[in-house]
Amino acid sequence: MRHNSGQRKVGIEMSIEKVKAELENTVAYKRLNSLFDEGTFSPLAPFALSGNDSAEVAVGFGEVNGCAVYAFAQNSDICAGAMSKAHAAKLKKLYNLALKTGTPVVGLYDSNGARVNEGVEMMTAYGEVLNYSGKLAGIVPQISVVLGPCLGTAALLASCADFVIMSEKGKFTINTDGKGGDAAENKKYGVAAITAKDEFAAIEAAKNLVVMLPQNNLSDPYASEEIPAMPESGLISKFVDGGSFVELFEGFADGAKVGFAKLQGDTVGIVETNGGVIDRHAGEKCAKIVRFCDAYSIPVITLADSKGFKCIKSAAKLTAAYAEATTAKITVVTGEAFGAFYMAVAGTGASTDVTYALENASVSPLNPEAGIIVMAPERLKTDAEGRKKAVEEFKANECSAMRAAEQGYIDNVVTDDELRELLSASLDMLSGKRETTLPKKHSTI
Repeated sequence: MRHNSGQRKVGIEMSIEKVKAELENTVAYKRLNSLFDEGTFSPLAPFALSGNDSAEVAVGFGEVNGCAVYAFAQNSDICAGAMSKAHAAKLKKLYNLALKTGTPVVGLYDSNGARVNEGVEMMTAYGEVLNYSGKLAGIVPQISVVLGPCLGTAALLASCADFVIMSEKGKFTINTDGKGGDAAENKKYGVAAITAKDEFAAIEAAKNLVVMLPQNNLSDPYASEEIPAMPESGLISKFVDGGSFVELFEGFADGAKVGFAKLQGDTVGIVETNGGVIDRHAGEKCAKIVRFCDAYSIPVITLADSKGFKCIKSAAKLTAAYAEATTAKITVVTGEAFGAFYMAVAGTGASTDVTYALENASVSPLNPEAGIIVMAPERLKTDAEGRKKAVEEFKANECSAMRAAEQGYIDNVVTDDELRELLSASLDMLSGKRETTLPKKHSTI
């Protein structure tokens, strides 16, 4: 347990200035001041007590790169940041304000557990905080930043956010015995969307992500011309604003790459498959970003190239995500898109608004192997080498990008150099998209 710099005895008067000075010197306040733009952090309920100590969490509001944000930081300098009734009350206040105002929430986690002496009351309060977080889902973006221990019920709360960012010094697991849950493990299993080297880098990653996201589900993402420098990334760099791509879940499910970028100052979601097979994890990774973008009306640009699905589960999740999404959807076939994969992300199954293909792409609602059985079965009455040659010829003749355009499977054939201008124009054209759906509570996939 760290020193209790926020401790003050009940009944002993302390000057406001002294209390403020003590709190501002704690790790939580320093972290929040690092998160918020200079001079914009306004604390909420800073004098709230938990027993004889200051409450173990600092909460407040301010601006992050000019964007309004509510944030909290568990204060490991006070009773190791333990959850208490007072701690939960401050979080409920914050979540309630975020819900009323439609403002994103960033949580900085660093706590060794809970005040067990408060028993059932504390756990009830914790449950109410979880309930508030659930109400905010899909209404305002939520980002969790794990900077220290985040175990048990605290991990449950942090995982309810849209994205989790972890410092390499963080510990994030539902277990309370301290085993497992390091940054490498959470990166490997797709729990952490971003893994940062240290506390400073983790907070910076949260600040960069905030700029990419809208205030709430009824507002547009922030338009920005100032983008933090990021590494360029293959074909994506051909059309996004210079260095703006922020990759999420890197190192998890290598069959796909997902993230956010700016295109002419506006945020877009990016899904790129790399020519392999879409397994269960890759399907979940892509589906998550599509569903998030749909919740906040962020356009989705898909760069499609895959040999297909490895299992029906991955196919079902990804197909459902695209089919249900009513946000603007643009697909560019960059390599192969056949059969079920084409239908899921580029065809009528995905209900894409426009579908393009690069000049060397291969596109067809039928796999070449199935297509030749239907259209030229006599070509298969030969040895293995002959059948392979027949399939390749069918693919070249019947599945080319131009042939797909002629048959209406895609809307245009483009070059790499044309992508930026064409995608920008397409997004402008789709900016007024309105699509209604049948009333329901939610999908079941």
